[in-house]
Amino acid sequence: MGLTKQSTGTGASNEMLQVELESPDDIVVALAGNPNTGKSTLFNSFTGMNQHTGNWPGKTVTNAQGRYGYKDKNYVLVDLPGTYSLLSNSVEEQVARDFMCFGNPQVTVVVVDATCLERNLNLVLQVLEITNKVVVCVNLLDEAKRKTIQIDLNQLSERLGVPVVGTSARTGQGMEELKTEIHKVALGEICPSPVKINYDRVLEDAMKELEPSVQELTANQLNSRWASLHLMDEDNQLIQSIHNYLHMEMEKERLLQDKIQEVQEGLKNQHITAKDVQDRMVSSLVKTAEEISRDIVSVKNKDYNQRDRNIDRVLTSKIFGIPIMISLLGLVFWITITGANYPSSMLAEFFNKMEQHLVAFFSWAGTPHWVCDIFVFGVYRTLSWVISVMLPPMAIFFPLFTLMEDLGYLPRVAFNLDHYFKKACACGKQALTMCMGFGCNAAGIISCRIIDSPRERLIAIITNNFVPCNGRFPTLIALATLFIAGNAGTFSSVVATLAVLAAIVLGVIITFTISKILSKTILKGLPSSFTLELPPYRKPQIGQIIVRSIFDRTLFVLARAIKVAAPAGLVIWAMANIMIQDVSLLTHCALFLDPFARLLGMDGYILMAFILGMPANEIVIPILIMSYMAKGSMLELDSLTQMKQLFLDNGWTWLTAVCTMLFSLNHWPCATTLLTIRKETQSWKWTGISFLIPTLTGIAICFIVAQGVTLLGLV
Repeated sequence: MGLTKQSTGTGASNEMLQVELESPDDIVVALAGNPNTGKSTLFNSFTGMNQHTGNWPGKTVTNAQGRYGYKDKNYVLVDLPGTYSLLSNSVEEQVARDFMCFGNPQVTVVVVDATCLERNLNLVLQVLEITNKVVVCVNLLDEAKRKTIQIDLNQLSERLGVPVVGTSARTGQGMEELKTEIHKVALGEICPSPVKINYDRVLEDAMKELEPSVQELTANQLNSRWASLHLMDEDNQLIQSIHNYLHMEMEKERLLQDKIQEVQEGLKNQHITAKDVQDRMVSSLVKTAEEISRDIVSVKNKDYNQRDRNIDRVLTSKIFGIPIMISLLGLVFWITITGANYPSSMLAEFFNKMEQHLVAFFSWAGTPHWVCDIFVFGVYRTLSWVISVMLPPMAIFFPLFTLMEDLGYLPRVAFNLDHYFKKACACGKQALTMCMGFGCNAAGIISCRIIDSPRERLIAIITNNFVPCNGRFPTLIALATLFIAGNAGTFSSVVATLAVLAAIVLGVIITFTISKILSKTILKGLPSSFTLELPPYRKPQIGQIIVRSIFDRTLFVLARAIKVAAPAGLVIWAMANIMIQDVSLLTHCALFLDPFARLLGMDGYILMAFILGMPANEIVIPILIMSYMAKGSMLELDSLTQMKQLFLDNGWTWLTAVCTMLFSLNHWPCATTLLTIRKETQSWKWTGISFLIPTLTGIAICFIVAQGVTLLGLV
């Protein structure tokens, strides 16, 4: 079953991978639908997995696979990227279309939004042209009920010619019935007879001329009527996909190309271009969707959405939109900083007590002194810092961020920033990818697939690192708390919040600036139009938000940090204890970097910590603290005052803290993000550019700030 197992972005369609089948009898079910229709929620309900869900369009950009059993059969469910059509105008559309055309799923479930059925039927009709093994899932019935929308599901099934099931994936309504219909279609107990789209006479005649050749040359591996229609509109992606997946012989491929050209010439003689073919095709689909929707959908209270509109007038207004957005972000960080202090202290105290037991254990076991130093004062203390400082902020930040996702606020952020991205000749969707970067820049890079234009997608990828990921928050929060808000007393948390917020706003401004520069130099072009769907405000499910954000995000990021922190602690301890002419290797490296680092307002140890922290930003501060200690072991973790004193003893000032924060905001991506960029762009060139641009930007900003403050005599 030829198909990409997991699409990886720009180069994903070239990867010939397989669906993971445990048995030849497994039944493959494709899960398609418009963005933000609840596909991922339905996927999680069926498979018991925790695919990321959120109330904003374009969230799913890969093929997620899961399994479930029903009666005596095993099913592999594939959650395709959300797409509005199958015209292959973007990466996610191509991935979804190629799966349905060439992956040969036994059943395709098309999930539609009950609150806007007419628009969703456009995709349903396109899928029905590809395959008749379709079950339509009308989801979000609970929301439709609140909006007084009534849908005649039986009549919809009759008009479409396929089974239709009404569901509410969040509450579980209709899930068993949906499984039953999938089971019946898969086993042939139901033989759907989809509605046929009637195109105008010219297109129908052209299809009849081309269809026999398509049918013969593709050996019936593709719906010949659908393929004929799309080959006439010069769909080069479809031709490439036929070449990739059907492995057509060169002679057959040439014959097919000749026949397509012959039909296109006939259309041109009638003054019909490829663009006209697509326009007529879309017009017929829209007309059919309107006719069906008009007969089966009724709305009692058409003013229900007035509340959402009133809220949006404020949240997306030109005057209040940006200030409210910044204020909400500041509130999230204030809650994070304030709420994380106490649990961080508790964890630090716990790990400190555990350390004493570990030392006693090594002493009891009679191990050499250096073994105890490595594992306790090197590895263990590094892990202690990472967990005690990272876990509480993440456990607070991620649920709050997920809450804004579920409420539907993130698309409003994109709406507010769209004007500024357009000024920078970039795409407004880049705002959504920036938001994903707050959790992890690698995830932000992957989310750039929602951007249709390759040029704008590259701009979004290159600039995503200017948004600090959760691995950099501990550094920003710790330094802002110790040095910027250190003397603010009662208002210390507010001052620290403002400092972190200022850093993030600066990162966004730099994103606009670099995007503009790229658009005028190596990635020239005009901004594409951005049509944004503002989803309705939805009541969040607090329990699911907490569970999902803790297990899927917080613990995942923490586990990755721990995997990197343990060997990093070992390396730093070794470097601190390997002596060359009575000077440690660590000191030699720091002294080598020191002259350059001083120009940037830092020292050699700080710069070395950033270099050694390349595998994960979370370990920069632990490496720095270990480096400052005489033999690489960390200080006691039960007092931030001790950490500040350690920094002061090594020549730190408020300027050092500011420059370190600025360099944390603007420096090379971590190793995981770089590998993701390479995978998404399929190019070492763009990976190198993505490394150099933030690095050079950080060097320039730190140099200007450090030298400017020094010249003014402010330190």
